[in-house]
This record gives sequence, C-alpha cells and structure tokens, in this order.
Amino acid sequence: MNWQEICDEPAFKELPFKIAANKWGKIEMSPASNEHGMYQVAVIELFLKLCKNGRPVSECSIQTAEGVKVADVGWGSYDFFRKHGRSNPYAESPEIVVEILSPSNTLLEMQEKKKLYFDKAAKEFWICEKNGNMRFHTEEKELYRSEIVRDFPLQICIDFA
Repeated sequence: MNWQEICDEPAFKELPFKIAANKWGKIEMSPASNEHGMYQVAVIELFLKLCKNGRPVSECSIQTAEGVKVADVGWGSYDFFRKHGRSNPYAESPEIVVEILSPSNTLLEMQEKKKLYFDKAAKEFWICEKNGNMRFHTEEKELYRSEIVRDFPLQICIDFA
C-alpha cells in the first residue's frame, strides 16, 4: 500500500491513533491524547499569529528514507506550498517540522526523525516537551530559540486558568 492508499482506506478513517509507515511500508501506530492535541493546536495558533509568510499543517506527512513519517505540525513558506501543493505525502519536508513528545516517544526516536527530516530539506526541527518547553534544532546544533520564527515562545502553556 502506498501512503495515499493508506489515507483513503475506510478501515483507517476513525482510528484513535496517529499512523505512519515504516521503510517496509508497514503501518506504525501511536496513541493520541487530548493533551497532545492541545499542544498541537497551540503550536498551530502561534504559527498563524507569528508567521505571515507561510502556513502550518497538522499531521504533516513526509516521505523519508525510512518510509512516511507524520510530523505533528509542519510549517511551510508559501514558496514551499506553491512547489508542493497538496501532495500526499510531501516529497520534501517543510521548513519547520514540530514533534510533540508523547510518553511513548524516546530520545533516540526523535534523533532519528530529526535526521530524516533534515535529509528531506527541513531547516529547523522543534520538539515540544511534555511540560510545554520548546527545543529548537538546526541540522548542526540545538538553538536557544528558532532562527526562522524568533518570537516563538520558549514554553507553551495550555492551562485554562
């Protein structure tokens, strides 16, 4: 099955899981949580507020050397979207790829995803930790803050008080 066929398959439409495909085309699933979704929305809202020269995309599918990986959030410039449109999956990574850590994620998994996304032309890789702390990376190093979205906060708060 290719990625579009997986996306079109009715049996996968209502899964309470995030799915991706590994390098052998096998489906990998990880459970979703409401907190995870809240961080995802918060990142998207901040992108919409702070970045006027592009758009965020949730559940951003990217074809990598290890299969299709689905980033929690991607941000692409308008040039990226003019080039790639609504491709599914994207053959290249958008400029920024964001992963929101879940209890099932490991640091090794994030290191591997980071390399895969940079190999597909990402400019920055961000991690939103369980407490909302943001970590920003270029291919070469970890940054204090994003070089692309300098005003992005160092911590995201999803409290309702």
